[in-house]
Amino acid sequence: MTYDIDQIGGTVAVARMAGVAPPSVTGWRKRGIPSERCAAIERGSEGKATCEQLRPDVAWHRVPDPDWPWHPAGRPLIDVTRQPNPQETKDAA
Repeated sequence: MTYDIDQIGGTVAVARMAGVAPPSVTGWRKRGIPSERCAAIERGSEGKATCEQLRPDVAWHRVPDPDWPWHPAGRPLIDVTRQPNPQETKDAA
């Protein structure tokens, strides 16, 4: 499942948030949003779309950061050492 890009302003708005051209975002509608773009989209949407919502299949971790005020747990990072939940892996396939 991919996050509904229209909920946070549509193709052009998300492209601006992510720093990419709109055709890239159009492709994300089918392929999903790349995990490396999620933090920029969360910041650009001021937390309306969190990294966890954009890519629930990724092992996100948060660290306190006063420059990330819209999420109480702080700035998102990908936890590359955490094993995915087997059910999440199955659902993502």
